[in-house]
Amino acid sequence: MSDMPSTSEVTYERLELRVEDVDLRLAVSRRSGTLAPIVFLHGFGSTKEDYVDIAYDPAFAERPFLACDAPGCGETECHDLSKVSIPFLVETTRAVLQGAAIDRFHLVGHSMGGLTGLLLAHADPSRVLSFVDIEGNVAPEDCFLSRQVVTYPSDDAQGFFDDFIERTRRSPFFSSALYAANLRHKVRPGAVRGIFESMVQLSDNGDLMSKFLALPFPRMFMYGEQNSSLSYLPTLASGGVELAEIPSSGHFPMYSNPVAMWRRIAGFLSQTEAD
Repeated sequence: MSDMPSTSEVTYERLELRVEDVDLRLAVSRRSGTLAPIVFLHGFGSTKEDYVDIAYDPAFAERPFLACDAPGCGETECHDLSKVSIPFLVETTRAVLQGAAIDRFHLVGHSMGGLTGLLLAHADPSRVLSFVDIEGNVAPEDCFLSRQVVTYPSDDAQGFFDDFIERTRRSPFFSSALYAANLRHKVRPGAVRGIFESMVQLSDNGDLMSKFLALPFPRMFMYGEQNSSLSYLPTLASGGVELAEIPSSGHFPMYSNPVAMWRRIAGFLSQTEAD
């Protein structure tokens, strides 16, 4: 038992914030260290716990990190769920970085978190050392989950969410059923519409590909093997973005193949800091 890592190196805390006149009590996990920190932004239906395993991986020794549950998700308390959207998540992330006194950092974002990270990095690229975008939205075709707010319109937030969960459970992609089983525990139904509508609007009209390609630091785009047909992958590659295809995975490599996911992130950071 003496060789087991200690959980004491990971701190769980609550951060009281006020963002755009909304009171938040953000649930945060973090670890200190001597290297440049990683800031993790989770996807819709996920939480900060997607990334805590970094603390027990020798490839990330002395690597500090911070992850938090987005408003409307996980253990975070949000006093007005109607205000939650991607732009609101960007502003929340800025407030978290300020509260945690994090100046420059590596950025890892999945799906909704990848889109949030892209807009954050585009607005202030001087603070970002590198960006690992795990199937974050960069084109309209990425709205296979969020566009359901348009294709299955409903004024009943709970009813829409229940139907969304059932459709997701039956999706023929790796980890979809596992992901669906946790959604009721991780997302407030009142936050879903604002998140999904803003994701669709930004993916359709936000010129995301140009923003991503213009970022002036090392970038990796990570995707599951089942999504290797994404039409824009050659565009990313020709724009200098490193592509990382994760075997035996769909949209959720942190559930389907976390070993490969962490290995690619570790290698990318190592190369980035060696250059």
